[in-house]
Amino acid sequence: MAGGKLTPRQKMINLMYLVFIAMLALNMSKEVLSAFGLFNEKFEKSNIAAVQTNQQILDALKQKATDDAANFAEPKKVADKVVALTKSFYDYVGSLKAGITEGVEVDEETGKLPYEAMDKADAIDYTWFKGDGYTDKGKEVLATINKYREDMKAAIGKDKKYSPIIADLESKFNTDDVKNKEGITVPFLDYHYRGFPGIASLTKLSAMQSDAKTAESNVLNALIGNTAIAQASMSKYKAIVVLDKNAFFQGETVTGRVVLGRYDDSTVPTKVVVNGNNVPIENGQAIIKFGAGSIGEQKINGEFTFMEDGKPVPIPIEGNYVVVPQPKEATISADKMNVVYRGVVNPMTISFAGVSDTDVTASGPGLSRASGTGKYNMSPGQGTEAVINVTAKLPGGKTASSKKVFRIKGIPAPVGTIGGEMYGAKGQKSRLAVSQIGAKLPDFDFDVNLTVTGFTFKAPGQAAVIVNGNRVNSQCEAAMARASRGDAVTITDIKVKLEGSNIMLPRTAPIVYEIQ
Repeated sequence: MAGGKLTPRQKMINLMYLVFIAMLALNMSKEVLSAFGLFNEKFEKSNIAAVQTNQQILDALKQKATDDAANFAEPKKVADKVVALTKSFYDYVGSLKAGITEGVEVDEETGKLPYEAMDKADAIDYTWFKGDGYTDKGKEVLATINKYREDMKAAIGKDKKYSPIIADLESKFNTDDVKNKEGITVPFLDYHYRGFPGIASLTKLSAMQSDAKTAESNVLNALIGNTAIAQASMSKYKAIVVLDKNAFFQGETVTGRVVLGRYDDSTVPTKVVVNGNNVPIENGQAIIKFGAGSIGEQKINGEFTFMEDGKPVPIPIEGNYVVVPQPKEATISADKMNVVYRGVVNPMTISFAGVSDTDVTASGPGLSRASGTGKYNMSPGQGTEAVINVTAKLPGGKTASSKKVFRIKGIPAPVGTIGGEMYGAKGQKSRLAVSQIGAKLPDFDFDVNLTVTGFTFKAPGQAAVIVNGNRVNSQCEAAMARASRGDAVTITDIKVKLEGSNIMLPRTAPIVYEIQ
């Protein structure tokens, strides 16, 4: 993890990650360690059975080579090479396992290893790894795996019928670097063995022995002409998962079946109809293509038709799937900003993933439907919180509910204006005399109309004048007449309400007018 062309900082991060993994391994629960032990037992029992089974197949092949040398002498030579290679590799992996269990005492009563005590990684970490790289032993392990893979491929040959076996070997004995969940490229042995508890590494090595015996079995079956194995290796059969529907909601029970299916060019129906339309057939498969339809649960109906003894034999097609809305944008929520404002209409969009808008109902104080899919308006009343409850009718008839709490806030304090100007104005006395005193909400996202119902006018050295309305009166003009150029007239205590309502806004910021 800390090797390769990485910066010193990245190496340090990777090393810290390894230490973290090691700490997790040291604190791994006894149940997990025991589970690894049980898996190891199963692998070892399976390996013993595989040794016996493969030997029986080899004996049968030897007999066939004796009885029919023309057809089986060459396959028997290949089998001998494969068996010898696999035995050598199997025994080598066995020696690696012995290194892990060296010094570990078997329980006298059960005859088993003390799985719960095998939580240390020392047996492999100190013998396979050195700093960021491998010891000679680690290099040997990697080279042995690669050699087994390549020697097996060479022994099997390049006949196309063995290509699935070759692909399986390349997959199971692939030692390329691996990308971990953080996207960091990690060497093969580091990824699978460094820092893991001894029992986990022991189980992985038993699994590797099992993979070797499986590869040997596949080759022997193919050489002896076992048709069932040959068919499987040629991918004639597939395990097909048939779910009762093609979309499930979280918490719902997934139901369906797993069946073994087979298709090839020789199994061709005379006609396939899906949802009332004939569909094309390719390689024994009916190719369907149609629009998904509306949101919600949809059904697929039709039938395969085969001819048998001159008569059509229909096989019904039944299935269903669920259409969910296509995502158009990310859902991003600022948890502390779930706010609606009193005195204005708050637009909202309410939906339930995978459910048609017609099957979604929402309720809350001041909440009402608006035009458009999932569109609502909310006009909150008194109080500090509003709860919106949403209920959805799910495909299948069940219902799901959800709710969200919104804080109710008043409209923020506005800023005073003179002739529409905020944060101060200046000009001649005559301009102020005819200017309207107003208010604005510069950082508010709603379009609202504000009305000033009164304010206090204060000229330097003059008594304050309380004004009703939104323009200066004769008393203000008299006070202003005594002001000189450069004096600042202050408009304070501006009283503002929402137009068309009796809702008064919080204290409005004052504004100053400089006489020119």
